[in-house]
Amino acid sequence: MKKQFLQTLAALTLMTTSATAQENAIEENAMDNRTASYIAMPAAEGQTEAFAEFLAGAAPIVKETEPGTALWFALQADDTLAIFDIFEDEKARDAHFSGAVAAALHQNADALVDGGWDAGVVANISNSDVLSVKAPVDLYSATTATYIKLKAAPGKGPELAALLTAAGPIVTDTEPKTLFWVALQIDENNFAIFDIFADNSGREAHFAGQVAGLLNERASELVVGGWDDGVVANVNNFDILAIK
Repeated sequence: MKKQFLQTLAALTLMTTSATAQENAIEENAMDNRTASYIAMPAAEGQTEAFAEFLAGAAPIVKETEPGTALWFALQADDTLAIFDIFEDEKARDAHFSGAVAAALHQNADALVDGGWDAGVVANISNSDVLSVKAPVDLYSATTATYIKLKAAPGKGPELAALLTAAGPIVTDTEPKTLFWVALQIDENNFAIFDIFADNSGREAHFAGQVAGLLNERASELVVGGWDDGVVANVNNFDILAIK
């Protein structure tokens, strides 16, 4: 069955080699319409390795066929696989979810994903808007990533959004080992941070940095659960399998 999955990806790659690839860069001053998606998917029993290879093999297809997908990451934490991506706008996000990789995942989800397509993939999609970024540097040297979901305390959504929006330039100026950082707004009360690092020392420097310090200082006021239960408890660390 693993061979079948790899053959599916190979066939898709051959079908798309003539497509025009477009280089996309995330810039701090060009975020107005940027959107993002995060999907954490549990691997079906015994299928973790096959699922990881499937996602790793998808990066070239995204590059060849999705010019509006600015960044795409395949991630793994034990038996959980994840995709995080940034899009030029909502139209590009729609194109991604109707594209070749989504179609291949849909076709193989019953075998690869615990819960299949509907319960294992679609139910776990979290779409968001970009609030602030540190533009990617040394992108392909990254090996590890972090995703943190934050829920604003009642009535504190605007203040948490303002803090996260202001954080991008601080990360840019003070965290050379943070290779990409983005703050996201999922809805009125829910937010997230995604960032990547060359190694664990970069992650450690980030959590000892100015932005983490600011969030720690104000978490009891702004985040449900405060620092320990609202921030630290929601940290999800991943190995990076592939990047577009």
